Amino acid sequence: MRFSEVIGQEEAKKRLKGMVADDRLPHAMMLCGPEGSGKMALALAFASYLLCERRSDAGDSCGQCRQCAMLRKWAHPDLHFTFPTIKLPSMSPEHKPVSDDFAAQWRQLLASGPYFSLNQWMEAIGAENQQAIITAGESDELSRKLSIKSSQGGYKVSLIWLPERMNAECANKLLKLIEEPPSQTVFIMVCEEPDKLLDTIRSRTQRIDIKRIDDASIRQALMERRGLDADTATRITRIANGSWLKAVGALDADNENEQFLMMFQKLMRLAYSRKVKELKQWSEAMQTMGREKQKRFLAYFLRLVRENFAYNFMQPELNYMTQQEEDFARNFARFVNEKNVLQMNELGNRAIRDISQNANAKIVFFDMAMQMIVLLLAK
Repeated sequence: MRFSEVIGQEEAKKRLKGMVADDRLPHAMMLCGPEGSGKMALALAFASYLLCERRSDAGDSCGQCRQCAMLRKWAHPDLHFTFPTIKLPSMSPEHKPVSDDFAAQWRQLLASGPYFSLNQWMEAIGAENQQAIITAGESDELSRKLSIKSSQGGYKVSLIWLPERMNAECANKLLKLIEEPPSQTVFIMVCEEPDKLLDTIRSRTQRIDIKRIDDASIRQALMERRGLDADTATRITRIANGSWLKAVGALDADNENEQFLMMFQKLMRLAYSRKVKELKQWSEAMQTMGREKQKRFLAYFLRLVRENFAYNFMQPELNYMTQQEEDFARNFARFVNEKNVLQMNELGNRAIRDISQNANAKIVFFDMAMQMIVLLLAK
């Protein structure tokens, strides 16, 4: 992974390379930013830069040396990955899952690209409804690995993805490692919710905030890497809102957004027609989804309510919709107006709260559907 492969983030790249050039490399750093901003891509590129034998004059790993050859397969002996894991049924009761238990799935995910989400990782390891965490067993294993002398005579890099998912025992053990780091060791944490980390860990790491990717970089990447025309790339860039994951998701033929659009359309059409029996069936179909997917649909519901309301102002620059979403909005947008938009927004947020608190999903969605019947009458 090279810096040149990271989409946008020129300021962050410059700062990371400057640390090495000025010989002011901290032993522990934390890249913080929203999902899809490229934090992991930056971390991988920086790890490659540190481990490369022949960094180029342009400020990048060479991509050709022996170290880079191992890094292409993410099998470098001095690069250690830590990430959230789950307890598999095949594991013994006393076993504490560690990253090495899922090394094959991890390398396969990295091989598909450095831009991925926790949901994608959970699917890759078959987590279903389990909560993925970083266990105390992981910190013990990491301590053992880092105590060994560097295999290649250079840095040892510990890359920790989503450290906020460490349990308390693991976090406290990691703190001791950071306070007394082994020689030539660099910790790179990739974090989305830094406030969930121990204050003592945050205070001992150098934080680098990663912003959303600028629109120009996403648009250019869509045209160069995905072969899109300028107009389509511009439309998807607006939807992406600084996230490469959202941009790529909008391109998938069978992507989740298309499924959510169909569900949104069905809800609105059935509610407008007051078909209670069919709405009950709709809520039962919603119940079959996992809670995380239910919450993602509700977030999508809130976005489309907002976009349809904005569509009524006839100002194209205010809208961030796919072509399919806009086609539906042409006839539907007038039903989202100043008399009901706030209530629809409150309805969606309340449903998210209820689902998060483990309420019965069928009841939550059926209640939501019944209230939509009333709200759509407010013309």
